[in-house]
Formats: sequence, C-alpha cells, structure tokens
Amino acid sequence: MHLSCKTLMCSLAVLVALGGCSKSSDEAPTPTAGEPVTETSGISLWPEVQSRIAKDPAIEAKVAELLAQMSPEQKVGQLIQPELRQITPEEVTRYSVGSILNGGGSFPAENKYAKVEDWLALADSFYQASMSTEGGRVAIPVIWGTDAVHGHNNVIGATLFPHNIALGAMRNPELIRQIGAATAAEVAVTGIDWTFAPTLAVARDDRWGRTYESYAEDPEIVKAYGGMMVEGLQGIPGTAELFDGTRVVATAKHFLADGGTEGGIDRGDAVISEADLVAIHNPGYLTALASGAQTVMASFSSWQGVKMHGHTYLLTDALKKRMGFDGFVVGDWNGHAFVPGCTTTSCPQAINAGLDMFMAPDPNWKELYENTLAQVKSGAISQARLDDAVGRILRVKLRAGLFEAGLPSTRPLAGQQALLGSAEHRAVARQAVRESLVLLKNNGSVLPANPAGKILVTGDGADNIGKQSGGWTITWQGTGNVNSDFPGATSIYQGIATAVNAAGGHVELSSDGSYQQKPDLAFVVFGENPYAEMQGDVNSLLYQNEQDLALLKKLRAEGIKVVALFITGRPLWANSFINASDAFVVVWQPGTEANGIADVVLANADGSVNHDFKGQLSFSWPADPGQSPLNVGQADYQPQFAYGYGLRYRAHKELANLSETIKAPAATTSERLAIFNQRPQAPWQLVLRDHLNNSRTVTTSKDEVSTLSVSAVDNKVQEDARRAVWNGTGKGTLSFASIQRSDLSAYAANKAALVVDFKLNQAPASAVTIGMSCGTDCETDIDVTAALKAATPDAWQTLAIPLSCYSNARIKMDMVVAPFVIGTDGALDITLYNLRIEQADQTITCPE
Repeated sequence: MHLSCKTLMCSLAVLVALGGCSKSSDEAPTPTAGEPVTETSGISLWPEVQSRIAKDPAIEAKVAELLAQMSPEQKVGQLIQPELRQITPEEVTRYSVGSILNGGGSFPAENKYAKVEDWLALADSFYQASMSTEGGRVAIPVIWGTDAVHGHNNVIGATLFPHNIALGAMRNPELIRQIGAATAAEVAVTGIDWTFAPTLAVARDDRWGRTYESYAEDPEIVKAYGGMMVEGLQGIPGTAELFDGTRVVATAKHFLADGGTEGGIDRGDAVISEADLVAIHNPGYLTALASGAQTVMASFSSWQGVKMHGHTYLLTDALKKRMGFDGFVVGDWNGHAFVPGCTTTSCPQAINAGLDMFMAPDPNWKELYENTLAQVKSGAISQARLDDAVGRILRVKLRAGLFEAGLPSTRPLAGQQALLGSAEHRAVARQAVRESLVLLKNNGSVLPANPAGKILVTGDGADNIGKQSGGWTITWQGTGNVNSDFPGATSIYQGIATAVNAAGGHVELSSDGSYQQKPDLAFVVFGENPYAEMQGDVNSLLYQNEQDLALLKKLRAEGIKVVALFITGRPLWANSFINASDAFVVVWQPGTEANGIADVVLANADGSVNHDFKGQLSFSWPADPGQSPLNVGQADYQPQFAYGYGLRYRAHKELANLSETIKAPAATTSERLAIFNQRPQAPWQLVLRDHLNNSRTVTTSKDEVSTLSVSAVDNKVQEDARRAVWNGTGKGTLSFASIQRSDLSAYAANKAALVVDFKLNQAPASAVTIGMSCGTDCETDIDVTAALKAATPDAWQTLAIPLSCYSNARIKMDMVVAPFVIGTDGALDITLYNLRIEQADQTITCPE
C-alpha cells in the first residue's frame, strides 16, 4: 500500500501498469481483463491449496443470515475502505462502511505523536458507529487495516524489526513467526484488527524501490516465510491462539508479480510467461494461503499488460477458484482507478474481476459508493457478485471474532502500553538483526573488534535511528524522523558504545571522522537514506557518495583499521567503498534494535567470539552497477558476491581488491537526442490516453481514444508529422513513452531543452501542459497555454522548454520513462514534428 496516487501522465512504463495498450500486428495481442495470455496458459499450472482454516458451517450459516437481512446500500458500504483522515464516525454509520485504513504517515487527528489512547479512542468511535442499528441497519463491525510491515511502524515507541530483505538473509522461518506474533500484539495494543503484511514479492530487478520489502530473489525463501509470518500474525490454525485477541488479520500482498516488472519500475508490467508467473512469483502465496491468510491485496502492477485490479483470470479463476482462497481481496491505494475505463469514483470492472473491497483513500469515496450502488441496481454488478464479495468480508470478520470482540478498547491487549516496544519484542528484533548481518569482507580478521580498545563510530548513519530504520517508518517514506521519535530504541552507535563501556574500552562518536584520542578501529556507518515505493526506484545499482568514500580513505590513511557498516535496502555496486575498508558488513535496515550489530562485530571481553555472522545474501550482489536484473540461476550469472554468500569468523577468507571499473555505459552525452523524427525513436512509442485510463499505443497511421485522436500527416516527407486533435470531452494525453528508463541527466547538466516543432491548427480552449514522467508520483507538468495561444495559426514554429524546469521540480533525470506528455481537457488541434532534446533558446520560462 502507499500514501498517494495521483492522476498519471501517460508514460508507457506507467501506462502498462495502468491498464495495458494495443500492440502492433506482429506482437501478441493485448489481453482484455481476465484473459490468460501466454503460450503456456492454463489453469492447471496453478496449484490447488488447502487452507488450514476450513469453512465452518456455523459461520457460513451466519453469513447467509446476515446477507439476507442487509439492504443493497449496506452491502455496498461493506465494499468501501476510506482513509481515516477522510471519514467521520457519522459517515461510517450513514454509509455502512465496512473498513477503515490508515496509510503510511497517517495518525489520529494527524498527530504523529498520537498516544495509544488516541488510537483506541478513534478505533472505538469507528466501531461504535459501525454497530449502530438505526434505520434498520444490521450491526456489522468495521475492520481497521494498517501497514505494519516491519513492526507497528506507524506508532511512536513500537518495536521496529529489520526490513524483509534483511530477514531473508537470516534463513530462519521460526524467527519469522515470532516477529509476526510480536507485531500482532503491538498492533492489538492500539485496537487495530488487520495488517497489510506479509509482502510476498520476489524482487527480480533490484532497481525497484520496494526491493527491501522482498525476502529474496529466490521464491524458495519467500515460500518458507509466507506461511510462518501469517501464523505469527493470525495464530496457528487449529490451536487456541488463532485470532485469540492477541492476533490480527494478515494480508498476502501484492498479488501478483509486483517484484517482476520490467526495468524494476514500480507499478509496472511483468512481461513473463504464465509458467514463470506461477513458478517464481506465486510460491509465497501457497504457504500463506495454506496457513490461513484471510485477505489478499491486489497489486498495482500488470501482467502481460493487464492491470491486476481488473484481472478476472488471476483474481477469480486462479486465486479464488483454483487456489481455493475464500477470504477477501482488497485493493491497493486507489488501485482500481487505473483499470481501463475506471476512475477513482467508478469501477465496476474491478468488482466484476474479483476485487472485493475498494481501497478508496480520497475525499470523494462517497461518489464511489453512490456509483457502485447505482451499478448494483442497474445490473452492471450482479447481485451474485455483490453477495459473494460481501459474504467474503463477513466471513473474515466472523472468523476473526470481530462480532464478539466488543469495543477495541476492551479487548485483551488494548491499551497495554508496556507491550509496545516491550523487552521481549525488542529481544526478538535484536536476534533478527544479529542473524541478518552479512559479512562481505574481513581482511586481517579485524572483526570481531576488541571492545576494551579505543573505538571511533562515525558516518551519517552512526547515531541516526531514522536512517537505520528505512522507509515505512512512522512516515510513509521514512523521512523527517529524529532519534527522539524512537523512545526505547538503540542506534548503531549506542549499541556499540554500551558494549565498549561495559568492557572498559573507550568510544567516541563523530560525524566527520574527527577524534580526541586516535582509535584502534573505526566503525563507519553510511549508506542509503530512507525511501519507499516509487521514490525508491533507481536507474542503476551504483552507490555514490564522495563524502563517505573520503571518510573511509582518510581514516585508513591515518593508520586506523576501518570497518564499514553499510545501510541499504538492496545490493549496490560499492566496490570502491569495499576496497577502502578492512571489513565490510551489510547491516541492511536493522530497525530500532541496532544493538544486535554490536553483538556480532564486537568480541567478548576475553577476545572470544560473542556471536558469529549467520547472514547469507538472499539477493545476488552486482559486479557492475548496470547488472540488473541479476538472479541466481540465470544464464551468464556473474555476480560480485553470489546468492548465499556470507563470511564467518570460523572460516576466514581474505578478499582481494575488487575492480573499480564500471562496465555499464555512462549516460549519453551527445548534443542532440531524437525522440520523434518521422517516427518514434527507440525506445519510445506514441501513446494516447483518455480520462478513463483507456489507452492506445499507436502503431498505425491513425488511432484514437475517447477524448483525442492522432493521424500521420505530411510536413517535409510523407507522414513525417503527427496531427493530434482533442475533442473537449475530457482530459486526454499524448505521450512518447517507454517501458525502460532513459538517463537524460547529461543533457540536463548541459542546460539542454525539450524542443518540438509544431503547427497550431486550432487554439486551445483550455489549459495545455507538456509534462515529463519518471513514474508514478515522479512527474511534472509545465503550462504552455500562453505560448500556444500566442502562436501564429497554421504556421510552423518551435517550442523549447529547458530541462531544468523538470529537473528542478520532481523529475529524476536519470530515470525518465516519458520525456514528452502533452495534455488538455479542452479542444485542441495541433501538429507535432521533430521532437528532440538539444541546446536551444528557451520559449518557456520555468515556473517559480
């Protein structure tokens, strides 16, 4: 789940994620929602799964009884999940709302420092509203969902566990179950019923900004962990602990292949066979569903061009019918809006495809309710499909005991502040940190370090709990936090300092490598800053930071042994940093219990090993920054450190200096880049999109969507230009876009501009923008209305927009997927010719 999702400019990378496109005649045809699309297609590829939570005849009878009593209005209300900032308890009653969520960085009264009592009071108010029987309503308890993805990470004082990539390095399924149980208990303290975890993505391209949410590139680890995390969160089926008041409902997400998109683009397209879809990306769901996962979250991404939120074949035929899932499917943050023909406020296609609950976080969720109700009454959504969806939601609520649970504040763990960040839970997290650390280098056996010696801890991550915890930490992206936001937590420095002081040693902290006493050894803590989905996507796996590298080299030049403690959410090419260190430890994003690092890197007082390294890479480490995707088992597999690599104290090995030569091509530095010159230039394609997210990739001389059309016309030679006509019936965009990223940073640094020759056939009736996109929430529009209105009609002229207008805004110039997106919601007739990036006199002045 994520925090925001805006109407997207049309780039093909995101276009595919938003619902597919047409293909040229020599390509496989674009599937419609619900079609299996590959040569190996067939439902028999999907394993049957027997859930250990069997259907209970008493619960099924109760579901039928409730459905018979509920009005269409109340049933539709169960399908809607607004965000807590956009709904009141009164509206819960009025619309019979079935669920509430809080997104990342969302708190009661928008107070980051909300106390347990505040969470409980709000949970009580929503629950009481849902149980009202006024007007003949049936009392149906609301279910509250939250993104507790590495602990109850929205709540100050909670235990934060290492992110999934670190847990994958542990190879310890039993500890995963303990982490789930501890997380469930802390969620229950605040009166919340449901977490959107575990993430079962198998990340195959580490440039993806959610790689750290994946346990491994190999589905076997994900399979081993999925069921165990579900059992930890919900309780073990067949035992008294199942939904016993100390557990919460789990979510298997994001179904399916969110980690398999082309180019590692968030919300992109998994262009893989059905056999690979099942073999690589489905195994985690087998164990999660077998262990009784009660909800599944649909992915934002697509498979073979079809948006997952509208995919009947995957959501209904494969997941529900073949795999036997009898819980409910919840959408992601406005994910239904990107199904072709849908908007945030109307999407019968998603419900008909198998989505059971809309995640509708915008203020206009009531319009979605009204439109869905009208679609039920008109038959656009059948009564049978409505009852199936509502019945699934009721079944989960009954199984979870919500009808009998009473007010959230009265439940077994409610308000037990001592459980939030308890010593027991922190001990589990500390063990997870210890077991997840991966030792890449230990030359001269500098580790374990002598705690009685003189030790320096330095680097920008040394005493920075926010940085070490990564994304999805209090805020969505994990940014804006300070150490005081983590009461009871331990920074990397604090963990080392405690052990050193106990052993009688001397420890200093500095950010720049300065010291009062020359140390015997320095721990340098550095690496990636926090990020989450979309904003975490990168173009290459190169780690660059001149200040970090200079710090390593400075200390080593002073004759000090240097140990690098590398904070990261993915494998990165950091050969120069490894070479500049005597030892190099990947600490991932350890969360709040970084004293687990000191447990391993420091010896006992007598010099013996306290805890040996156990971590093994669950992702292959690249030998070059352009080496992604890189996955064990693929042809020409030549990593820097292979999947499963991890040194041990008991088996010492010296590491020779690594190559610091980058093999990957640098950013293009030519003076001119053609985007459209008589035809779209590779890798770009011409794409049309209308206000209902219907899209077309134009491969013929003319094409259209509902709000605009395009045709090939002559300028200097036959069909070397494109005439685009907007009919004024709604927003439409024409873009040149790609499913791969392009690095335009060299052009931006050279002060180039986006340049297009155009002829205005009809002046714009409404505002016109020319935008650029590097993916969802990484996009910027520049208003060109005045320039177009000032243009001489029917005469060729040139428009130039400095790239700085985009790079100074939100665009990552090394990750561009759509360098040109022109859009308007009014009438416009314009002919475009010779679109390029080059040095030019600017026509447009960047907005302030």
